Amino acid sequence: MNKPELVISCGSIDEMKQLITAGADAVIIGEERYGLRLPGEVKLEEIREAVAWAHEQHAKLYVAVNNILDNETLEGLQTYLATLQSYGVDAIIFGDPAVVMTVRQLAEPLPMHWNAEMTSTNYATANYWAKQGAVRVVLARELNMEQVIAFKEKSVIPVEVQVHGITNIYHSKRELVKNYMEHQGHKAEADRSKERGLFLIEHERRDQRYPVYEDSNGTHIMSSEDFCMLENLPELIDGDIDSLKIEGLLKSAQYNETVVRSYRAAIDAYLADPEGYEFKQEWLDAIIELQDPERELSYGFFYKEQVY
Repeated sequence: MNKPELVISCGSIDEMKQLITAGADAVIIGEERYGLRLPGEVKLEEIREAVAWAHEQHAKLYVAVNNILDNETLEGLQTYLATLQSYGVDAIIFGDPAVVMTVRQLAEPLPMHWNAEMTSTNYATANYWAKQGAVRVVLARELNMEQVIAFKEKSVIPVEVQVHGITNIYHSKRELVKNYMEHQGHKAEADRSKERGLFLIEHERRDQRYPVYEDSNGTHIMSSEDFCMLENLPELIDGDIDSLKIEGLLKSAQYNETVVRSYRAAIDAYLADPEGYEFKQEWLDAIIELQDPERELSYGFFYKEQVY
C-alpha cells in the first residue's frame, strides 16, 4: 500500500519547524513576488536555512513559484530559481509555462509540481506537463472522489489532493477591495491584508462569509467553509493518492499543528492495520475545538455529483 505524503503550507521558519515536528512530511513556503496565497512570506535568504533543517529531519521543502507572472516579475526569475536549485529545494510549485522554460535554462534539473488551481481537471493535461518536466500534479479542488481516483489511475506522475483547509474561489490582479473602499469614502491606504479579517457576504446567503484580502498580487476571495477529509482518508489512501495537502492559509500556528497531528495519527493508524482500522473521534474533536465557529468543516466537492 502506498504511503501518502502529508504536506502543508506555512508562513515562517519557526512554523515550518513546528509542523514538521508535529508530523508533516513536507512543507510549502515562498515569497510574495513569486508565490500566491501563502500563509506568510519566507524570503530567499531564509530558504537555505529552511532546506537544511528540513532535510536534517528527513522532510522535504517545496517553494511556491505559482504566481501569475507579468513581464516585470519575469525579471530575476532565472536567478531566483537558480538560487533555489543551489539550496537543494526538493521541488518548486508552478502554474505558468514561463517557469518551465526558465527551469530548462538552469545548469541542473529542478523538480516541478504542476498546480494550475482550477484547470488541473484531467489526466491528459497532467500527462502533457509530465512530458515538459513536471514530476507531480496538484488536482483542482472541484473534482469529486470518483474523478480523483480515475485521474490517479491514468496519470503518469504522482497526484496531490487537498484534504483540509480553505480554498481560493476567485482571484484578480486588480485591487477590487481598494476600489470599493474608495467608492465608499474610505482612505485608500486602509488595511486590506489577510490579517485584517475582511470578508464578503452575499445577499441571498447571509450566513456564509467569504474571506477576502489584497496583497501585491491582487485580490483573493476564499471559500466560506474548510475542507476536512480526516474521516475519509482510507478512500484516498486506497486510491493510491501520493500526497495529501493541508492548506495553512488564514489559520493560526496552533490550529495547523493540531491538524497535522490528527492527520498524521489517522494516516499512520490506517497504514499499520487497514483491516482493523477504527477512526478515533478525538482526532476530529481536537480540530473542532480550534475551528472558527463561523466556518463549517465540509467534504468540499469530494461527494458531490458533477453535472456538466
